Amino acid sequence: MDSQILGDYEIVGQMKLAVSFSRERGFIGAFLERLFNTVLQTSKEIKNQTALSGGTVSVSFAAIQFLKETLENIADLNILLLGTGKIGKNTCKNLVDYLHTRNITLMNRTEEKALELASELKLKTAPIEQLDLQISHADIIIVATNSESPVITKNSLINSNKKTLIDLSIPHNIETESRDLSHITLVNVDDLSKINDATLQKRLEEVPKAKAIISKHLAEFKEWYSMRKHAPVLKAVKEKLQNMQYCELFLSSVRCETIPQVNTACIQKVVNTMAVKMRNQHQPGCYYIEAINDYITIGVN
Repeated sequence: MDSQILGDYEIVGQMKLAVSFSRERGFIGAFLERLFNTVLQTSKEIKNQTALSGGTVSVSFAAIQFLKETLENIADLNILLLGTGKIGKNTCKNLVDYLHTRNITLMNRTEEKALELASELKLKTAPIEQLDLQISHADIIIVATNSESPVITKNSLINSNKKTLIDLSIPHNIETESRDLSHITLVNVDDLSKINDATLQKRLEEVPKAKAIISKHLAEFKEWYSMRKHAPVLKAVKEKLQNMQYCELFLSSVRCETIPQVNTACIQKVVNTMAVKMRNQHQPGCYYIEAINDYITIGVN
């Protein structure tokens, strides 16, 4: 799975939802559970130990960066935000959080959506019928609509005051010819992508560090997986040793006073030793006899 933006962690959240959905329906076993946990651990380590997710790469945040770099006293300026879908909503929250302004008027073709966001953030709204009036009052206009044609044209800006316009729409919803007007500053998604490019370049430099972390966790997962093929044998040996607790022949071969100390702790010790030998030696053969000998030795000694 690839994210559209390097260092974006939204895909991790999507994976969590998918795994949770599958787990609830019984489709996640020990293998996938371990694999997913390994992925989460790797992701967390990369996030904490590298700058792969440093900075913010999104058109909505790039718009905020542009305004901060080009305008002063933003809190005193009138902002019109046209369109309160996903991008418009994110941009609006960024305006409030990072530019510390609530001098924002929201406008949406479906007015209920604008009212809902305005109520949440304590902002103003205006009906779409007042678009021309709101354009004339605004110092900053941000458009995040999905119209097939421009909703703001050059003609509607010819006699306006000095304005900064940001078009976050694809296709463009502010007529590009508007930037020909000397009192109009217009930037669109293409312009904002240049701000993102600088952040992405810094993230690319962190890729080798991230790959090293991935390689480490991958090696650990492969080691765990290689041991899974021994799981049936280890389980069978453990069951056999547990059954020996009730074998009269075994009980007669060890001192009675040692029996309470043998039991679970000794069985687990034998199984762990056996697992280490199977992992290190990789030799075929019968491990039952060796495990039983080890168990008897522990019981006698």
